[in-house]
Formats: sequence, structure tokens, C-alpha cells
Amino acid sequence: MTLGREGNRVDSAQWLAQYDDRLTRTAANAAAASENLAKAGGRASSPRGEVTVTVNAGGVLDDVMLTPAARALEADALARLIVATARQAQEAAGAQVAEIMAQYLGDGPALEMVTRHLPQEAGR
Repeated sequence: MTLGREGNRVDSAQWLAQYDDRLTRTAANAAAASENLAKAGGRASSPRGEVTVTVNAGGVLDDVMLTPAARALEADALARLIVATARQAQEAAGAQVAEIMAQYLGDGPALEMVTRHLPQEAGR
């Protein structure tokens, strides 16, 4: 016998079994979250469609696609458009990450720690 959180006596074998169940559920949740995060990402297109950007869950560029209309833009305007579109894709990816993690962490300090490091618009 051992003492539980409330000071009541708990059978050691029962406590160990409950603890093992909790660890098993936590591991399963972590695996599911990892799988969902691996599929997460963001995609955004510029208002007129000259630029489309895709990013992974971490906001890292996966692809930048330019249509022939992008050739009509000055280099500096195209660069700004690519950066702005990438930010939109990163915000979309951040929102997905926040949504996925909220399913597993619930509201609280752990979720706040995750969303604190996402692009500004995500999870807020």
C-alpha cells in the first residue's frame, strides 16, 4: 500500500497499472500529434495569383511557384510579393499547428508555450 494524492491508501499494483495506462495514452497522443504535424503546412497565393508559396509546419519554404504574370513585375516588387505571400503561408501553417496542438494539450500554459513561437496571427 502507498498514499495517493489525497492522502488515501492506494494499492501499489493498482497505482502502477494506472500510471502505465497514463503513459501509454500520452505516448499514443504524442505519436498522433507528430503524425498530424508532419502533414501540416501552409499555402498562400498573391492577390492576383502571380506567386504561390507552400511551407511546412515549421514555416520553412517547400515551394515557390511563379506564373508568367510575375515576369511583368519589377524585381523589387516581385521580391516583396514573394515575402508577403510566404508570410501568409507561414501564418496559415502556424494556425494549423496551433489547432493540432490545442487538440492534444488543451488550453493552458503548454499551448501558450507553443503558440508563443508561431507567426503573430496564428493561434491568437
